[in-house]
Amino acid sequence: MKNILIVDDEQHILELLKFNLRKEGYNTFEADSGVQALEILKNSKVDLVILDIMMSDKDGYEILKEIRFNRDTKNLPVILLSAKSEEIDKILGLELGADDYITKPFSVKELVVRVKALLRRVESLKPEVEDKVKFGDVEVDFSKRTVKKNNQDVSLSFKEFELLKLLIENKGRVLDRDFILQRVWGYEFDGDTRTVDVHIRFLRRKLEDDEKNPRYIETVRGVGYRFNERSE
Repeated sequence: MKNILIVDDEQHILELLKFNLRKEGYNTFEADSGVQALEILKNSKVDLVILDIMMSDKDGYEILKEIRFNRDTKNLPVILLSAKSEEIDKILGLELGADDYITKPFSVKELVVRVKALLRRVESLKPEVEDKVKFGDVEVDFSKRTVKKNNQDVSLSFKEFELLKLLIENKGRVLDRDFILQRVWGYEFDGDTRTVDVHIRFLRRKLEDDEKNPRYIETVRGVGYRFNERSE
């Protein structure tokens, strides 16, 4: 049984999500503050976090930063909930390491579908794969899900790692944005392929020496992206 942590200071949201997720067979923890959420993460096994941004003590962005900077939780899948619908707010959430972003008011059915899709991606990982891939000064360990650049740890969100993995596994092949959405996100993503572009930008910022002149993750204009097979 998967454990999902719901973090929201609105009690009716906590109860609504708790009821629907438990009906789908998940176990849930509930927190109505950032401090309580971090305490649960410290003491309990959590497989996914649904995190509201606007809360009274620590906001969701602060909690997300702490999740990503903690060695034990840095790869934990996180879905942000927010009443903020501006594109800049979504980009900020994704840039801080969120794997998905849903605006309030939201469809509970859609949220459950996204939870299932994200957990399926985690379950579909192949722990028996132990290959390490090196390109330039970057090393990727698929089994440990770690990335290093110049021997320094690089923190990637779940989606960023999955996107990098997909590109490397298909090196030399041009992947269009719709294909990437289907493989990495695993569900219809409102047809918004800009999500792929945002995550590509994050990867370049973390892995390329010059993100404006990328050596490894190439843009194929009008089509999509390709991992440079000559970069090893």
